[in-house]
Amino acid sequence: MPTFLRWSGTLLLAPLLLPTPALADPATDADFRLYTRLAALNICVMRAAGIEFDRAVAIAGETISLVLQGQHGGMIVQMGPKPLARDELRKGSSNSAVIDAVEICPDNVPADVVKNVRGLIKQQSGGKPAPAPAAK
Repeated sequence: MPTFLRWSGTLLLAPLLLPTPALADPATDADFRLYTRLAALNICVMRAAGIEFDRAVAIAGETISLVLQGQHGGMIVQMGPKPLARDELRKGSSNSAVIDAVEICPDNVPADVVKNVRGLIKQQSGGKPAPAPAAK
């Protein structure tokens, strides 16, 4: 793709990603679940394309944090009325996307990560095992 097309696309999207806290409503639980699911799907797609796991997670987390900042002023209903810092958004978004990626495409997530996520889910659910992935 010619460079000017890449730049024009970035420039056109940039205003959509700028924070507008005075006008933005906090992200609802449904908003955050949607963004997380999309980021998890992106992790799955990037991993299937051969992109390193940590890099795929970083890209997905950055994407969600930009959307949360641009569309919701960095605010998430469950986190209270104060906007979250970009690093907080990145970390929480990345963690949420990894949890969903373990559910959606466990074969594209490193085995130790799958084990840790399922262990945390089991611990939080009072000892009940994490749900098995859906049959393919």
